[in-house]
Amino acid sequence: MAQKIIIDTDPGQDDAVAILLALASPELEVLGLVAVAGNVPLALTEVNARKIIELSGRTDVPVFAGCDRPLARDLVTAEHVHGKTGLDGIELPVPTLPLQAQHGVDFIIDTLRREPAGSVTLVPIGPLTNIAEAFRRAPDIIARVQRIVLMGGAYFEVGNITPAAEFNIYVDPEAAAEVFASGVPLVVMPLDVTHKALTSREWVEAMRALPGRCGPAVAGWTDFFERFDTAKYGSLGAPLHDPCTIAWLLQPDLFQGREINVEIETQGRWTTGMTVADWWRVSGRAPNALFLGDVDRDGLFDLIRHRIARLP
Repeated sequence: MAQKIIIDTDPGQDDAVAILLALASPELEVLGLVAVAGNVPLALTEVNARKIIELSGRTDVPVFAGCDRPLARDLVTAEHVHGKTGLDGIELPVPTLPLQAQHGVDFIIDTLRREPAGSVTLVPIGPLTNIAEAFRRAPDIIARVQRIVLMGGAYFEVGNITPAAEFNIYVDPEAAAEVFASGVPLVVMPLDVTHKALTSREWVEAMRALPGRCGPAVAGWTDFFERFDTAKYGSLGAPLHDPCTIAWLLQPDLFQGREINVEIETQGRWTTGMTVADWWRVSGRAPNALFLGDVDRDGLFDLIRHRIARLP
């Protein structure tokens, strides 16, 4: 039986690749996409989510709009990385797939109440606003979540939006703090992993050569955001952050990490949004997350290429 998941997302080119990977994988049943404000404002992320669904041909998957701002802060966005639309790199038509009328947070709540307890995994690959808001509104659903597999945070790689903080956590640290304290089993894909998941020119051209439209779309997105990361980090490719979450669900043996305690800094003068990861287990605090630290890069990119080749 396929694993039921809800993807909470702020697309984002790497979000798009993660969504395509999930939709191409029969082991996963994507119950819906919930957009959140993050890489770009909500008015763009919900449109981008619908564009990706139409690109994939999986118009059976509904798209919902969630929260348009963090719980307690002004929204910070990342057009400098993802472009004005959030999906710069290729042109996609205005989507005809309708946005669902129901608020995305209500969809999360209703789905977790409807499905058997412990049968739905949440996959947030943007700020954690929608998840925290759902837990606030309906505390009864917390115990019903199978696990949360998220992209966010950093320890050895430190920050990519401030010296201490990774973008997804920094945008809404209060939401992240509530989710990390919720007691739901967490699997965390920090920059420590995703900065090892670097594209190569050979892989990008292999994606471009795939038949259909999805492989070339991935190549076009990669061409766009690669220019930012190669200039910033001096690397030969760009990190595919968000697909690591879906890849873990499909092949967890591609990754290595530790069960550790992770706390979210919300008050620091210089460190707001930092994931205080007790990698060396010196705090005495109980573990609350599987915090990944390494990835089989070649295995990951082979998985992405072979799965997306199945899409139109």
